[in-house]
Amino acid sequence: MRIRIAAVALAAAALLALAACNDDDTSSKAPAKAPVTTPTAVDTARMEANLGIPPKPTGAALTRYLAAVTAVDPSLKLDTDRSLVDAGRNQCMALHGGAANPDHLAAQRFGNDVHPLSDIKGKALNAALRATLCPK
Repeated sequence: MRIRIAAVALAAAALLALAACNDDDTSSKAPAKAPVTTPTAVDTARMEANLGIPPKPTGAALTRYLAAVTAVDPSLKLDTDRSLVDAGRNQCMALHGGAANPDHLAAQRFGNDVHPLSDIKGKALNAALRATLCPK
């Protein structure tokens, strides 16, 4: 009797093992992962435009923007052009998005711990932005 039980148990284990190897069983397979895609420059520009972020200025537009911003506070010339452009583009998003206190945000965005800016200068920076980088 013990031999018969052992044989049945062994046969059952073999059948289970074979069933686990069946290619038709998709329930044990991991789901296929979606391919990872990187947004193109066009996609990025479109997303930024939807957020109110203007394209990066170049040439004469860059020169006009930098002149307008540094006219508000000449110490801003110490910052790199890139940081001033990034700050301006981000501030445009706040202006187009209806931020609650855009003058304060501009002062925070363009100022720093060493050279903080007042909200009055923030207001002037917003006027410079509206005239150059992000008109209404």
